[in-house]
Amino acid sequence: MTRSTWRTSSYSSDQGGNCLEVADLPNDCQAVRDSKDPDGPALAFTPAAWSAFTASVRAGQFD
Repeated sequence: MTRSTWRTSSYSSDQGGNCLEVADLPNDCQAVRDSKDPDGPALAFTPAAWSAFTASVRAGQFD
């Protein structure tokens, strides 16, 4: 994932704090990491897992 192009989530504010970055991976997979720790761990999702994750976020299951 070191060569991936990371982008900040559109839901992240410019005030710092809870910011996520997302990167596109091969085979339509997605990766997520903490923008405050770019050298730290990242989570990788298959397309099905990414869809389930984003649906859960939209539904407020992690609020």
